[in-house]
Amino acid sequence: MIHDSHQSTSFVVRELLLKTEKQKVSAVIGIPKEDQEAEKRLALTPETVALLVSSGYRVLVETGAGLTIQYSDSYYAESGAEIVATAQEVFRGDLVLKILPPTLEEVKMMRRGAAVFSFLYIHKLSTPILKLMAEKRVHALAYELLNDVTGVSPFVTAISEIEGATSIALAAELLSNAHGGKGIILGGIPGVTPTEVVIIGAGVAGTMAARAALALGASVKVFDNDINKLRTIRHELGNPVYTSTLQPNVLRNVFRSADVVIGAMHYINKIHFYRISEDLIREMKRGSLIIDLRMAQGGCFETTMEACLPDHPDRFEKHGVLHFCEMSLSSRVARTASISLSNLFVSLFTSMGDSGGLDHLARFDRGFSSGFYMYSGKMVSSYVGNHFNYPVTDIGLFLPGY
Repeated sequence: MIHDSHQSTSFVVRELLLKTEKQKVSAVIGIPKEDQEAEKRLALTPETVALLVSSGYRVLVETGAGLTIQYSDSYYAESGAEIVATAQEVFRGDLVLKILPPTLEEVKMMRRGAAVFSFLYIHKLSTPILKLMAEKRVHALAYELLNDVTGVSPFVTAISEIEGATSIALAAELLSNAHGGKGIILGGIPGVTPTEVVIIGAGVAGTMAARAALALGASVKVFDNDINKLRTIRHELGNPVYTSTLQPNVLRNVFRSADVVIGAMHYINKIHFYRISEDLIREMKRGSLIIDLRMAQGGCFETTMEACLPDHPDRFEKHGVLHFCEMSLSSRVARTASISLSNLFVSLFTSMGDSGGLDHLARFDRGFSSGFYMYSGKMVSSYVGNHFNYPVTDIGLFLPGY
């Protein structure tokens, strides 16, 4: 059902805008329609649009952009957005807010010196896209690279919380007979051996997945090479969860009995990548399940990496194991994910307006400036630059007093 009436929201702290003496800005924010076959989420909800418009921003929304999260054009219009008919109009804005990274055609529509914010999804970028960004002196920011005062990406945290919990609900569905699974319940009941869930990665997504699996009565084992993360998850979840570093012999024994394995390692800005070998997958029981939450970062398993290739199915069987490799599991609960992301933009754009714009905020906020991989057309992220063998420039050269 499409929502056309205004509803008060408790998700956004309005005091952020009301208590601060705001500097009126005239920046134009564009919200294009995503490729709705591949991506259901949207960067801004109508509630957040209303707050940004009241702060002095002008917001352009492409018609039909909100349908995948059950928001109509009229609801966005009532919230102060201007509904435009074409993507070209949206991409002429000062700043374009997206979920998927910009395509070559989208960069062509952008005006010189404009900015685009999106998730990185590095395998969807290409050298031609980066070169065109350079020619047009585009500022490109990736949500995964942006950090808060604690050095953590709030966008990654928000999405990881959603995807960790969603992965267990999905696993329960895929293990059932209705979806060709083994016909087992994800959890445990008296007299029946509990389902064994193995989680690779003890970050936010891994913790949420472990919590959800434990609540259903499953046997949960979590692996990570970061002892501090293992200590934290053990402290949060208690004794029922087994924790270990990524020891090959231990992993082999665990994989042989696992019903579900969830990949939740984090690879952004990491030098050494640990991926589960195909040999371990061969050891798994027939009919078991792998869910990879890190397809946007290249995958956690050797057997899922190929799913990053164009036109490769995101659900397939290999060595008798069902692999589920959607690019973003949170797109399955797009409305929840969009509200969560939209909330983060309130404080971000409030800070941007108060500081005098994007350049000023980048100059004084290191966490914000760390989010850029292209700044004024120059590659400023070693993580992205190394991936494409692209020369990297220190962003401080563009920001006096940085």
